[in-house]
Parts: sequence; structure tokens; C-alpha cells
Amino acid sequence: MIDAKEIKDDMPVITAQAEKFAEIDHLVSADEIKLKKDASGTHHYIPLSWVISTEGGSVKINRTLEQVKQDWATEASSSVN
Repeated sequence: MIDAKEIKDDMPVITAQAEKFAEIDHLVSADEIKLKKDASGTHHYIPLSWVISTEGGSVKINRTLEQVKQDWATEASSSVN
């Protein structure tokens, strides 16, 4: 499992298909990440459990962009899976 301390504000977030889709706003808790506002002005939240790597200065997750958009949250909640 990834250590939350490795995730820094402004790091790019990369999907399993190597697509950059967001940047880190900040960690909400030890198991939840807040993303910067998207083009529509909305923050999204993803669980730390999706993160598979922080190598190369980016946060790589185990989801495709389609999966992310289906599963991310628009409100902070430690129950996001």
C-alpha cells in the first residue's frame, strides 16, 4: 500500500491507461484524496486505495478514466471505494 505522505499537492494524477486527468488538491485524510477543480469547477474525491504508484512525480491509479468518472465522489467521504 502507498504511504499517504508520498502524495503531495499539485501532483498530476494518471489513469491505468497513462492519461493525466487531474491534479492533487490535497489529502483529506489518510485514505482520501481531494482533486483540484475540473473544467466545470467541481472538486472530486478518490480513495487512496486506488493509488498504485507515486513514481516519477505523479500519482498513478488502478482505474481507467471511465471507471474514475463512474466512481469518484463530489463530497468528502471516507467510505468512497
